[in-house]
Amino acid sequence: MSATNQKVIIVGPAFPLRGGIANFNEAFCRAIGKAGKDSRIISFSLQYPNFLFPGKTQFDSGKGPQDIAIETRINSINPFTWWSVARRIKKERPDYIIIRYWLPFMGPCLGTIARLVKWRTNIKVIAITDNVIPHEKRIGDSLFTKYFVRSCHGFVAMSQAVLDDLNVFTDSSNKAFLPHPIYDIFGDKQERISSLKHLNLDIDKKYILFFGFIRKYKGLDLLLEAMADERIKQLGIKLIVAGEFYEDPEPYKQLIENKGISDRVILRTEYIESEEVKYYFSAANIVAQPYRTATQSGVTQIAYHFEKPMLVTSVGGLPEIVPHNKVGYVTAIDPVSIADAIVDYFSNNREELFTRNTISEKKRFEWSTFVDGVDQLFKKINS
Repeated sequence: MSATNQKVIIVGPAFPLRGGIANFNEAFCRAIGKAGKDSRIISFSLQYPNFLFPGKTQFDSGKGPQDIAIETRINSINPFTWWSVARRIKKERPDYIIIRYWLPFMGPCLGTIARLVKWRTNIKVIAITDNVIPHEKRIGDSLFTKYFVRSCHGFVAMSQAVLDDLNVFTDSSNKAFLPHPIYDIFGDKQERISSLKHLNLDIDKKYILFFGFIRKYKGLDLLLEAMADERIKQLGIKLIVAGEFYEDPEPYKQLIENKGISDRVILRTEYIESEEVKYYFSAANIVAQPYRTATQSGVTQIAYHFEKPMLVTSVGGLPEIVPHNKVGYVTAIDPVSIADAIVDYFSNNREELFTRNTISEKKRFEWSTFVDGVDQLFKKINS
């Protein structure tokens, strides 16, 4: 069957569910369609029980995508829906399905769907594994992941670290490392001054952006400690924290107060609607991700889309995505190292050069390259 006649189904979160994985799946489905394949997403009616979701809501209140097909069918804790979804997929007879795997809790649900789809069919199952070994471990993680991994024909990892983690669970040679593509779903880059005005920010200041939900492994506390550096204070730089707390905010607020940086930290700690994302990235001079652990990151790929230099720590796949001293900095997981990079960036006027470099570097992360990579993996599995 030619690529133009192929049918592909993505199994994973999509609108009205919110978050980076849902955003990715929608962009991926769109890219598959542009490659001439029939594509759709089968998403969740219930993704997480409330006790597993630390945010305020799992749902996006914005307008959903109109150019892709999304079916809301899977209940992660109701096995009857797993059977129903598998029957639906088998009726559609796709060439292959792509299952997003990011949390061991999803292992029983997604693993069962994969096994039922494979039973008495030639439908191939490819997993995109965001995390094989999670940032925050729970009892049963290894068992659930093993169950899911053994349900699949092949695997895509978006960082070498995840590819290495997969080797703990499978010796399959059907694995591909495909870097996380650009997030181009949040609109076009905006003029900086108009973005600052839109956000009610001082147009005469320089800004660092910390974007995304806040948890311990994201290292916001390290960045706050770096902001207390006297050199940064003298430069008059401000930090925008744009994202919802997924843990107790009080230790962060106390740290801000204790370090005396309240006047230099702007807290926009609610979920940032998709329509607003472009203004935050367009207003920033640099995007900071001081993570303690990481696999890959969608935030880097949003920054690339908006042609923004980045500061990341040397963890997981982040150094693979952000070449040091070219589009930004790769620092140690340490407030002093982070502060040194910030001072170098602003004191030595690196922004113009690093911005030009992001424009050329982001060509590595085009969606067409990712789609081609998945298709090559399917051909290898099917040969």
